[in-house]
Amino acid sequence: MKKVPCFLDADLQGKTVLVRMDHNVVKKGRIKDPTRIEATIPTLLHIFKQGGRPILMSHVGRPYDKKTGAITVSEDEAVGPIVKYLENKLQLRGLVPDCQADGTNGITDLAPLGAAVQELKDGKADFVYLPNTRWFKGEESKDDATELLAKKLASFADDYVNDAFGSWQPHASTYNITRFLPSYAGLLMLKEIGNLQSIFEPRRPLVSVVAGSKFDTKIGPLSSLIQLSDKLVLGGVLYNAYLAVKYQLEIKGLDPEDLALAEKFLQDAGPYQDRIVELPYIIESDSFENAENWRKHALVDLKPGTQLNYVLDIAPESFAEKAVQELFSGASTIFVNAVMGYTTLYTAGTRAMYNLIDKNTGARKLFGGGDTIQDFRELLPGIFAKAANDPDYYFFTGGGAILNAIVNGSPYGMKPVQALIKES
Repeated sequence: MKKVPCFLDADLQGKTVLVRMDHNVVKKGRIKDPTRIEATIPTLLHIFKQGGRPILMSHVGRPYDKKTGAITVSEDEAVGPIVKYLENKLQLRGLVPDCQADGTNGITDLAPLGAAVQELKDGKADFVYLPNTRWFKGEESKDDATELLAKKLASFADDYVNDAFGSWQPHASTYNITRFLPSYAGLLMLKEIGNLQSIFEPRRPLVSVVAGSKFDTKIGPLSSLIQLSDKLVLGGVLYNAYLAVKYQLEIKGLDPEDLALAEKFLQDAGPYQDRIVELPYIIESDSFENAENWRKHALVDLKPGTQLNYVLDIAPESFAEKAVQELFSGASTIFVNAVMGYTTLYTAGTRAMYNLIDKNTGARKLFGGGDTIQDFRELLPGIFAKAANDPDYYFFTGGGAILNAIVNGSPYGMKPVQALIKES
């Protein structure tokens, strides 16, 4: 039987604990939404309670160029704002090691980390927070440098805790590190895995809602999710490409790859195609740049060969249709990894859908993805505040992680989780 070991079962007294978190919430040097930080605080507090000394780490942004291997170090993607948030929230002293980047190679010298850990042991700091993990050479490269970085990081700690559910990719700080230290899951990681079971073993019917700006990152999850779900609702480019292929429409902004993948998705869906819910009204706009010059179209009025400009939203009237209302009101589990609007200028469809979902007071409602949750909070602050304390709602900290688990057929199929698993 698979078991993910929990750090609460480890003896952390007097030990240095390396903790991977997903605090990827800094944009242009500022924190826009601290939800991911807040979600990991219970794990941090329990480490203190057990007598551990935490070394925290997280990635921020995408400073690594996968094509060239170059790493760009910028204050816009530094962890400083996260450290300040934790210091103010918990009234603790944090310390960021002064690691210098080696040109485009990123950080190669970890000696300053040793000095920072010594200050932690001497009581001069309450926690150490490493610079952005993606600034370190080897974090993402998946070569000899990755193994070397993991080994170096491990040399400064006694135990490793992964509480970064949203960081599902197998990098040095989420995967390789487990080879060198006793490794455990944090409270958030275990909580997210537990709630994922509501998707794999749902109360039925299960209605899933997925959107996205590119089909290539979603075709695998969609092909799996349509088999798990009783009904599947699409939005964004996914829905646009689906409509273009199925009804032979020409929609501006879709590239040939999106269309080819939409066609493949329909082929893969095979006998499950009837599970796709077609929202009946869409919003077409002449421009991405403003919310003027838009038109509502009913799908039934669009003939093969119809040419449309940018389709940027689902019209809210779609969610007033009897069939759509019955779909959502009759669901026992609703999984949402989507916003209906393609840009921040178009929010009416998302607002209407979230309102409709909230009216189903008996369903288990699962929301995943940073944009999804952020839009919920901004568009419907009153409902979101209520939902945050409603046991029927659950907000995942990582949308991509959920989709990766769906592709793998289980949360235990995610590489960083596999690295923690002990066979009992």
